[in-house]
Amino acid sequence: MVRLKDIALRAGVSVMTVSKVLRDAPDISVATKARVKILATQMGYVPDSAAQSLRSRTTHFLGVVIPSITNPLFARVLLAIEERAHELGYEIILAHTLNLEERETTCIQRLMARRVDGMFISPVYRMRPDAPVYQALQARGIPVVILGHGAPFCRQFVSVETDDLIASYAATRHLLQLGHTKIAFFAGPQAAPWSQERFEGYRRALRESNVEMDDRLVFQAGSSIEDGAKAALQFMNESTQATAIQAATDLVAIGCANTFLNQGIKIPQDLSIIGFGNVLTSEYFRVPLTTVRQPKFRLGAAAMDSMLKLLRGERPESKRLKAEIVIRESTAPLPAPSVA
Repeated sequence: MVRLKDIALRAGVSVMTVSKVLRDAPDISVATKARVKILATQMGYVPDSAAQSLRSRTTHFLGVVIPSITNPLFARVLLAIEERAHELGYEIILAHTLNLEERETTCIQRLMARRVDGMFISPVYRMRPDAPVYQALQARGIPVVILGHGAPFCRQFVSVETDDLIASYAATRHLLQLGHTKIAFFAGPQAAPWSQERFEGYRRALRESNVEMDDRLVFQAGSSIEDGAKAALQFMNESTQATAIQAATDLVAIGCANTFLNQGIKIPQDLSIIGFGNVLTSEYFRVPLTTVRQPKFRLGAAAMDSMLKLLRGERPESKRLKAEIVIRESTAPLPAPSVA
């Protein structure tokens, strides 16, 4: 391993001079800086980040805790965070919770042990009002940005989220304007605030259009493709007479739509379907999916902006970003009743 003394010997200067050059100290001449930096690069010098961390009391590590990178929602969010972090000299440490509380606790504790400068966390939502690991984060004063909606157990931290209620309201209004009144709702996890907001948007749109909500049209469908497929089978077994389905996520919409298509149900001729998220797969599905476009990259960029303010000792406001509908081929006007 190349040491500072090796560079100093080759450059004919003191170890202190080399150290100052690599810290870009102002009291070293431009010519000396250029010569020492070129030599350091040629010799393959790599700074000792652990030693730097001890001196500065910062690690330049940022933790990111998400359910899974396989969830396409997080790919763009993470890209935005990592791009900005890279520009600023920060390294990202990624941890997956798989939506398990115990694993989330372990992930956060390990990142605290690594002395990360801050954390971005997409929480594992629970109904309880508190969670010890989040209290520990607050007690240690670690900057935290919640990726998603705040909940009682993590409300003490800044959050960056989509305005899911308004977006879901607009999705239901889209179906109503197409003439659909029997609209089924495939709901997400009950404990998740984003799921609650999307359901409330659906209810509000029905109420304002004087369409009575039918509890028989609400199905608990989770958030995955598999969850959507299971909900579709239940939907078919119950013969609801619904003409449209609003799904809590794109993955649920794709799972249920695939099941319907395999059963010979035509989309959108027999059944209109709208999702939420605008993941890449939705555009290239068998029937391109009408959906709500979440501003995923902007969410990541906003989260990084909030983190930088926290690192400077400021307290930024939580942010809610607007989403918009993308109309594709999976929704269509309600067919006119056939005349006998």
